[in-house]
Amino acid sequence: MSQTSRQDPLIENHTVDYVPLAERHGKARDLFTLWFSTNIAPLPIVTGAMVVQVFHLDLFWGLLAIALGHMIGGLVIALASAQGPRMGIPQMVQSRGQFGRYGALLIVFFAALIYIGFFISNIVLAGKSIVGIAPSVPVPASILIGALSATAIGVIGYRFIHILNRIGTWVMGSALLAGFFYIFAHDLPADFFSRGGFNLSGWLATVSLGIIWQISFSPYVSDYSRYLPADIGIAKPFWATYLGATLGTILSFTFGAVAVLATPEGTEAMAAVKQSTGWLGPILMVLFLLNIISHNALNLYGAVLSIITSIQTFASQWTPSIKVRVVLSSVVLAGCCVVALGASADFISQFIGLILALLLVLVPWASINLIDFYLIKRGSYDIASIFRADGGIYGRFNLHAIVAYFIGIIVQLPFANTSLYVGPYANLIEGADLSWLVGLVVTCPLYYCLATRGQAQDLKAARLGYTD
Repeated sequence: MSQTSRQDPLIENHTVDYVPLAERHGKARDLFTLWFSTNIAPLPIVTGAMVVQVFHLDLFWGLLAIALGHMIGGLVIALASAQGPRMGIPQMVQSRGQFGRYGALLIVFFAALIYIGFFISNIVLAGKSIVGIAPSVPVPASILIGALSATAIGVIGYRFIHILNRIGTWVMGSALLAGFFYIFAHDLPADFFSRGGFNLSGWLATVSLGIIWQISFSPYVSDYSRYLPADIGIAKPFWATYLGATLGTILSFTFGAVAVLATPEGTEAMAAVKQSTGWLGPILMVLFLLNIISHNALNLYGAVLSIITSIQTFASQWTPSIKVRVVLSSVVLAGCCVVALGASADFISQFIGLILALLLVLVPWASINLIDFYLIKRGSYDIASIFRADGGIYGRFNLHAIVAYFIGIIVQLPFANTSLYVGPYANLIEGADLSWLVGLVVTCPLYYCLATRGQAQDLKAARLGYTD
């Protein structure tokens, strides 16, 4: 066996450990294909249809809000992704350098819950898609097929996920463009450009939705850039991720809006896609199914890494093997299938509501992560300390980060507008959920002040000889 084949196996042999420089590989463009292809899927298309059906915007104002929201939110995911090559470790493990070894556990728990929630939702969606394509296949069997397929991809890991998304970029991108062409090449309804209009609450809600959509990827985005060479820098992974994530989601959201505008008012989003694209519709449905399965592998992969991170927090000498990842993937698969098979008809909408509510905890985390990496530590972390049982120089708990984190959550609550909780000021701007903005505005300066003040005190103590 050649050296190359030993170093670059198809099945990933790393879990939450540091990726040595000698094993780094890939190009920044791989991040473009990953995040572009991932977002050409039914969920963003259905969400894009909400711009017309729920927020009642016309095409012009809807497209403007879609583009602005994703372009702003894309900054967060791109800045998080650019950390991967420098750090060489999963995003949740890196959080130990900001929250402390045990302080990071709360973040890891929420991240795992979000991954599992999306995994369950997507296998239910995949099962329904299979039934829609092949009605003779029972729903339980369809759900299991979707779940097993995604699990197989997730177990193989990093390299295979990137390979599939390189292919998916061309296939899904071409299919979506063909769908656009088909719609505009045929007669459009008389109200295609005039249906809806401008309303401030709907416009702000659409912008917020785009921003939150991008932020939701931030807990695991650097998991897919950590194998890149460390000397690749910040700019290349930043722009590859930014352009892939924003372009993919803007196209999908726009396609959803265009599809419902091209069909009679009130048509369900995916039904509108099939109806508006004619003979191309069934082909798109098959491709969307394949992409759901491929994308869902990311959710399983992230969930398993988060679980391993949690266990490894209490067993610092433990280095998980491929077998451990396979076993944990199987356990997660079994549990999620049980939930999915017993899911009610409106399970997806209910669970997505829960997950969107949990995003309240991601905004302050993302704020702390970016401030710490780019302004406080400037990308310089002690990797050995991150894996030490006592947390090394980062300790077991970093109170500055933990205090800023919880305050960042609390200040969002009065402005939150989710299916689970509506704050007293949620209707400040006609129901638009601006809690994320409050979280960012408060958490960023608060953490910066606390962290820099702590550094100043440590330096003063060192000068006075008060250090151990």
